[in-house]
Formats: sequence, C-alpha cells, structure tokens
Amino acid sequence: MITSPSSLRRSERSRRATLEAALELCTEKGYGRVTVEAIAARAGVSKKTIYRWWPSKSAVILEAFTEALVGTTPFADTGDIAADLRSNVMGAVRLISTPPFGPAYSGILSEMHHDDALTEIVRSKLIAPRCEEAVGRLRRAQEQGQIPPDADLPLAVEMLYGPMYYRHVLRMPIQDEEEIAALVAHVLRAIGAPPEL
Repeated sequence: MITSPSSLRRSERSRRATLEAALELCTEKGYGRVTVEAIAARAGVSKKTIYRWWPSKSAVILEAFTEALVGTTPFADTGDIAADLRSNVMGAVRLISTPPFGPAYSGILSEMHHDDALTEIVRSKLIAPRCEEAVGRLRRAQEQGQIPPDADLPLAVEMLYGPMYYRHVLRMPIQDEEEIAALVAHVLRAIGAPPEL
C-alpha cells in the first residue's frame, strides 16, 4: 500500500497533537493522573491511534521530552569546549526546570522505579544517545588538544550532568549560569584540561 502525502501530514499532525497533549496534561494534573484516555481526548485522536505508535503513556511523554531536549540542547562545536559545555548544560537545566518538561520528566523518573521496560527505553532512547553525543563532543576537544588524551570522558559526562539531575530529583533550586560555569571549569580541571579553559 502506498501512503499518500495527505495521510502522512495527518499522521504527523496527530503525533504532534498527542505529544503536546501529554505534556499539557502533565503540567495540569501531574504525571500520575495522566491517562492514555485523557491524552487521546485532548489530542483529538483515538486510543487505538496512540497504542499503535506507543506502548504506554510513559512512552508518549518520554518521546515528547526527548524531542524537546534534543531540539533545545544541541552539542555545538564552536572550538571552545568550555563555552559549548556551559551552553549545553544551561539549556538542559532550563528545560527540566520549566513546565511542561520538568513535571513530565519527574514523572518518568519516578515511574522508572516500578517499570523495567520504561527504564530500558529511557536508557536506550534518551540517556545512552545523549551520553554518546556528549562524549563525542569531548572527544573532538581531545583531538583539538583542549583535553588530555587520557581523560575519562564518560566520567566527565557524569560529573557535568549528574548535579542537574540530583537537584531536579530532590527539588532543589536550579543551577544558575555562574554555578554552571564553575561546574564546567571544575570538571575540565578534574580531567586535566589546561587552566585557560
């Protein structure tokens, strides 16, 4: 069967409406009270349509969050690793501290403790790809001589992004630009980057 351009547009419109509805409902009701039925009603699609594309409400919300995170926090390469890291971490902090994304991600993190399938999806679709991108950016900085060749890049990624999740999960005040600049400088020093970075 050949899919027509109009049906593709309808499918994308329905997908976008579903993702937006899920995020809106997380903000309004809290993650725990969101249902697939409510998402379908808000989006103007059927439950069958949602289940054709996603196995659960968690998967819908995770896709919406992942798209927003990837779209707002690219791993730029300006040639200045410190500036690029500051920009990326700050973008991620802003996203997870802002409704509807913060409440949605909090719900996903909470649900992971009771749902092994969701945990695997979060790791494979969100965490692992983002970590690979971060390590890739640090590796390019290594190639440019900004980071020593023996630096532990995966550990550096955990050191950079761990504080953001720690504060988010414990509902502590978010990091401001000055704190993020200090964090980036500290991590770069810890992995042996030259002091001028």
